Amino acid sequence: MDPVTEVIDKAFAAALYADGDEGLDTGASLLAAAPEADAELWRRGEELVRRAWERGWQPADVIRMVGRARDDVAHGTDRDQQARLAAELIISETRRYGDTLPPRWRAQLAELAPQAGPKPEPDRFSRASTVLALYRLLLRLPAIEPVGPAPGSPLHAPPPPGHQEPRILTRIRALLAKAEATGFPEEAEALTAKAQELMARHTIDEALLASRSHAKDTPGACRIGVDAPYETAKAILLDAVATANRCRAVWNEAYGFSTVVGFESDLEAVELLHTSLLVQGTAAMTKAEAGQRAGGRKRTKTFRQAFLLAYADRLGARLAAAAEGATAEAAPDAGELLPVLAARDVAVASHAERLFPETSTTRVRGVTDYAGWVEGAAAADAVRVGRAR
Repeated sequence: MDPVTEVIDKAFAAALYADGDEGLDTGASLLAAAPEADAELWRRGEELVRRAWERGWQPADVIRMVGRARDDVAHGTDRDQQARLAAELIISETRRYGDTLPPRWRAQLAELAPQAGPKPEPDRFSRASTVLALYRLLLRLPAIEPVGPAPGSPLHAPPPPGHQEPRILTRIRALLAKAEATGFPEEAEALTAKAQELMARHTIDEALLASRSHAKDTPGACRIGVDAPYETAKAILLDAVATANRCRAVWNEAYGFSTVVGFESDLEAVELLHTSLLVQGTAAMTKAEAGQRAGGRKRTKTFRQAFLLAYADRLGARLAAAAEGATAEAAPDAGELLPVLAARDVAVASHAERLFPETSTTRVRGVTDYAGWVEGAAAADAVRVGRAR
């Protein structure tokens, strides 16, 4: 065994495969004293990242897990350093796939690029501690439901030449961005309403086009982060948006994400609308909370939780009504449209059941802040969806 392999194997045996954190110091000391092992250590990290892809994880999922891990201050590591190192490893490992990565992967990698920029380099012992803590996290990632083939697999087809985002999604994205940025509620309502109408029409058009062209369009899936605090309310909001757009959402509380199952055009719409509604809801909550504080109230945590739960609950009902209205407005195509939509609903449900054969329901804790519930419901009513008020 060559000296480089020997020192890395000893460091891994002490830090990665042993229980407890005591071995991190031992492993970090071995690596810090062996700069000649850096290249092989990096290669081992890329191999661990590649294993994560094979187990169903994607770049954003890995970074999310790093962020959820506890700081290991006692051994000189923290989440920021681990996240930066993870971003560098992921970008390095995925270069081997060239242009064959799907658009969703490329978008995730683009978001990682700023995290992987040049930063002050810690001393060798601190960096080795960070490396070993990250590698241990990667090593212990369990297998999860895949939402697409792993990069480099035979099933992973490259995107078609000249592939671009549909123009209607670009318009929807622009409308929602304006709705989030404006300080005028009436303008935000109008912009969100227009975006919702475009999304509903887009779903119908895509369904009819696939049916008429006999395209072999099948459901897919994507994962959307559901971050603390108030993750229950955020997951409920995402479920409402997914259901209104003919998708299914399954929340994984332990790993901080929901998996949304549906046809690709609908998945993109769900991501856009959920993000926008969450931004608008958070802004409305902050404003309402300021009003409550001005009146002398201090129960901010219970107020926020009740606000977001009411916001998600009320929007769920309104989005469902808007979706039904959009389908009814397509009356001239009803004879053709309704069977097509029904078939797509069955396909989505079947795919969701294959991915998640066992799911459970969670009881939401009772709301204890009446004012928060009232304010949240009012904020949901202020968001215009479709043509229903």
